[in-house]
Amino acid sequence: MSDYPTREFRVTRADLIRYAGASGDFNPIHWSDRVATAVGLPGVIAHGMFTMALAARAVEEWAGGPGRVVEFGCKFTKPVVVPDDDEGVVITVAGKATGESDGLTSIALTVTCGDEKVLGAPKAVVRG
Repeated sequence: MSDYPTREFRVTRADLIRYAGASGDFNPIHWSDRVATAVGLPGVIAHGMFTMALAARAVEEWAGGPGRVVEFGCKFTKPVVVPDDDEGVVITVAGKATGESDGLTSIALTVTCGDEKVLGAPKAVVRG
């Protein structure tokens, strides 16, 4: 159960290309099935920082703006495999308030793709 509205983000290969251009991370595991599978991955995977940014966007929306997010952190635990089709995958972000102190709210997040948790121990602290 989420204390905040669950947020879903659809991710396609086109999004990965746009993120690569914005971030400068052109590692071929994010766009080439041949390279991704050659290094033991199940296929092309989303950039971990892109997945993290989507989770941070949900927190920003819940908090009422980027200036209200005081802390955000997580571990990359499971790759998000993005198929080469128009549907892509959906990353779901849920959040639950875990405490309040001095005008700050701590939030524990659950970030999933399908039934898999893709970020480990994602958490945030927001004002309000």
